[in-house]
Amino acid sequence: MKKDRDLESALSRNRRWIVNNQIKNMIIRCPNQEALVKCLQKKFKTLDLQGKALNWLKKYPCCFEVYLKNDEYYFCLTKRMMFLVEEEQSVKDMQDPVFAERLAKLLMLSSNQRLNVMKINELKRSFGFPDDYLIRIVPRYPEMFRLVNYGGRRSSMEIELVSWKPDLAVSSIEMTARKQDHEPCFSCSLPSTWIKSWERFDEFNSTPYISPYSDLRGLVEGSKEMEKRTVGLLHEVLSLTLWKKVSIMKLGHFRREFRLPEKLNVLLLKHPGIFYVSNKYQIYTVLLREGYNGSELIDKDPLVLVKEKFGELMQEGLHEYNRRHYLMNLEKKKKKGMVLERLEKRKDSNMDMSEEDDQRGDIDGIFNPEERKRFYKVLFDDSAP
Repeated sequence: MKKDRDLESALSRNRRWIVNNQIKNMIIRCPNQEALVKCLQKKFKTLDLQGKALNWLKKYPCCFEVYLKNDEYYFCLTKRMMFLVEEEQSVKDMQDPVFAERLAKLLMLSSNQRLNVMKINELKRSFGFPDDYLIRIVPRYPEMFRLVNYGGRRSSMEIELVSWKPDLAVSSIEMTARKQDHEPCFSCSLPSTWIKSWERFDEFNSTPYISPYSDLRGLVEGSKEMEKRTVGLLHEVLSLTLWKKVSIMKLGHFRREFRLPEKLNVLLLKHPGIFYVSNKYQIYTVLLREGYNGSELIDKDPLVLVKEKFGELMQEGLHEYNRRHYLMNLEKKKKKGMVLERLEKRKDSNMDMSEEDDQRGDIDGIFNPEERKRFYKVLFDDSAP
């Protein structure tokens, strides 16, 4: 698959945000909301970062404040950053009903209407779920969810759907079709020059759309109908995420629950008009093409809007950091240039003195009495050599 510069750019921008968001969460959990820089340094590898933690923090002065206390470097969130944290929490509090519906839809997509808690935890931030969703959202909606543990082990704890919600069993594709008054179908976001890919897409899209919420019974594994439903399910899962993207490896953990094929990568790459697969940062990620206009997310969740403010604050700090370093380097170059200029002046001065000595030597030679005698002898004595 050819690289899409816009979507790759969106992933690159999102990567810096993910790292700083994890650092932000680390500070919030600490007593007095401050942490040692050396503690962050120990976690640098888990964040897939290299270098010094202190240097990373200094790149974002609008987000993090670094200070020396008891001969140790500490860091905390700036006032502007704390304001965004409070705004984010306020949005999350208002989004509880949305989170409940999102969780219910995920359970309805699974084959037995229940999902493993540990697996959900791996993708909870992709769906915007708060860290405490198990004790905050699940108990709040007993008519929708219940915690079960049929395996008896801690790792086998699951969230189960209590009752089917017909009003929620509508995919994003079906909702769009209703609004635009046409039959539900996939959309293709490829350039018109991709002729063969368009032909394959049109052929795939010519058969009726199968809702991912429909009954699996009657569908044969490996059939075109099953592929159509699986593509619809993947589309729906991506539509439920905040950024319309997800790690393919983490998505593969739901293979049994969502009846996904063994070679998930192959299926995604088979439909380049619907999905975009990237290996940026050596992590395979799938993005929903129709979710983006260039590198910009089209439909932005309220939580995304708050997180974008965080991104803007990061960029402001990074710009300030780069500007400061540019001026420092410029000052160094100026000082270096002044030293070179002085050396050049000294060199020119020495050369001038040397030329003056040469000229003085010639004049002194003319006025030397012995030289004068020889000069006149040569001039007037024909027998002189």
